[in-house]
Amino acid sequence: MTQNVRQPIISVLGHVDHGKTLLLDKIRGTTVASREAGAITQHIGATEIPVSTVEDICGRFLQKFAGEKMNIPGLLFIDTPGHEAFTNLRSRGGALADLAILVVDITEGFQPQTEESLNYLKRNKTPFVVAANKCDLIPGWRPNENACFLDTFPEQNSRVQKELDEKIYKIVGKLDEYGFQSERFDHVEKFRNQIGIIPTSAKTGEGIPELLAILSGLAQSYMKDELSIEVTGPARGTVLEIKKEKGLGKTIDSIIFDGTLSKQDKIAVGGLDKVIVSKVRALLQPKPLDEIRDPQERFKHVNNVSAAAGVKIAAPNIDEAIAGAPIWGIESDEEIDEICKMVKERIESVRIKTDKNGVVVKADTLGSLEALEHQLKAQDI
Repeated sequence: MTQNVRQPIISVLGHVDHGKTLLLDKIRGTTVASREAGAITQHIGATEIPVSTVEDICGRFLQKFAGEKMNIPGLLFIDTPGHEAFTNLRSRGGALADLAILVVDITEGFQPQTEESLNYLKRNKTPFVVAANKCDLIPGWRPNENACFLDTFPEQNSRVQKELDEKIYKIVGKLDEYGFQSERFDHVEKFRNQIGIIPTSAKTGEGIPELLAILSGLAQSYMKDELSIEVTGPARGTVLEIKKEKGLGKTIDSIIFDGTLSKQDKIAVGGLDKVIVSKVRALLQPKPLDEIRDPQERFKHVNNVSAAAGVKIAAPNIDEAIAGAPIWGIESDEEIDEICKMVKERIESVRIKTDKNGVVVKADTLGSLEALEHQLKAQDI
């Protein structure tokens, strides 16, 4: 089997309206956030950032934090909803990640979903950095479009600099309560021992070069083993969402984190009551820098995808598949029973519980349904 290095899967976590999707929009050059209902992320999404884009944005900082040569093919971001209703979706994104960005509104500090996200990261032992976002909202901040933080910070007056540092030390104090040593990124001596806090603005793009450079550096320096994959082996992945697509019926938005998935491959997917065995009819991918959740251009049909990748899978009889369940490629019919047994073991108890009495709820995705059920249960409905 061929060994290769895949792109790291990076989960973007944090409280609602702290700028997670806007930060990704700035990197991608897209407008996903403004197209979301109420400008709040409703679904989990995935975006591929090619290495060439990372190099263009980071400039000289890439060498400083990631070394002479990039040996990863890019970065794969998972954007998760921050609203309290979407607890399940957030845990799904957090559990899948190699690395994470915890987005904190620098003017508001830690909020309930910030703390919940931090608990996920701690529980899953996921390495992360903090994007101290919205630094442009500090009174008197002089914006410098798409600048590196280390270039724009010296241009701010001393009062603004002092206020930013005070807000960062509040974040340092909160992280300390959770047992994490942290520091502003340019004062970090060893990223293995300390969490880097990077002041950013999703609006102006300031600080984004350092954010991407540090993530690339962490992936290259500390994750060689985790990112080594069997390219030619059978696919292993996770269901993000189940969605109805025009002309395709029910489809699976998924992340493939190992091996290769091809058209006509047999797959085993975790379902509501049983493991579903199906055959891949079509594979659809958003273009690089586009969003699987809400692509600006149409998906492109591909014959195969190798890890790590976000891909939409069309296959018959997958209506009962559940978000968060594993997807395993099947190489031969002799393996089916054994793989189904392994998939079954990995499915947790079903998240959606229904009742004889109550209200009828319809939603566009299973993730939204989970969130609605969670909210209704909280109201004793």
